Formats: sequence, C-alpha cells, structure tokens
Amino acid sequence: MSTIFPGRYSAKTNAPFVVFLIGMRINTWWRFDKWLPVASAMGPMIRTLYTHPEKGFLHMESFWNMHGPILVQYWRSFDDLEAFARNPSDLHVAAWKRFNQAIGADGSVGIWHETYMVKPDQYECVYGNMPKFGLGAAMEHTEASGRRYTARERLNANES
Repeated sequence: MSTIFPGRYSAKTNAPFVVFLIGMRINTWWRFDKWLPVASAMGPMIRTLYTHPEKGFLHMESFWNMHGPILVQYWRSFDDLEAFARNPSDLHVAAWKRFNQAIGADGSVGIWHETYMVKPDQYECVYGNMPKFGLGAAMEHTEASGRRYTARERLNANES
C-alpha cells in the first residue's frame, strides 16, 4: 500500500519538463490477436525506462477507459523522449515496426499520443490526502502551504 500524505501537497520544479500522454484504442474487441500484442508492448518499455533513469523518463501513471489503456508520462525533456522513441536499440522502434506490420491502417487498433512541453512557471497541481501521484511523484513533493496553498498562489510561487 502506498504511503498517504495527509493534508495538501504539490509538486515543485525549477526545470522545464514534458508531459506525454499515450494510449491505444481497441476498435474490435474480439480481435485479441490484434490488440493484445499492442497492449503488451508497453510493459517492457516502461520497465526499461524505470531501470534507466538516464534516459530522461521521470514517472508514469496508467489508466484504462472504455476503449483501452492511457498512460500519462513525465519526461525531463522532449529531446529525451524523442531519443527513446527513435533509438533502434531501445524497445520502441521494434514495437512500432510490429504495429505497422500487424495493424497498419486496418482499423482494428488505434494509437495516439499528445506531447506537452511545460515551463516551470506554467503548471500547478494539488494532492489532498494522497500518496505521491502524477507530477507529485515525478518532481519534488512539497506541502501546499503558504505561497503554495491555492492554485493561483502555486502558479505565482513557480515564477520565483
């Protein structure tokens, strides 16, 4: 069980970072042969990233909606994210090739991602009675008190 931090907490960083959302959409549930290999490819990649922090990966949260998995990832920089995605010795290039060979444009499985580059003065977050989560797990976990009590104060606190 994760440690719960009673009270209000936030995340703090003075460096820019990247929020990367990635997921897949299962369009034909009965085609296990199509979507299961795609869904299974992410686990080994995430394990590799957690065991190699020098790649710039900071943290990840995962969720399922009605159509498939969604991962929220935090990266040190876009350059780190892109280097992982394009490096033939990392797992992503092979997984991407397998996806294009097995699925291509047949419509059985959809994939998507969104990338957000965030400056240190352009984010705020709060966690009440939560374990370290999201950005609070990726960055410095700090009490949301004083200049960090409200959303506006957290945004202003990030400017200094």
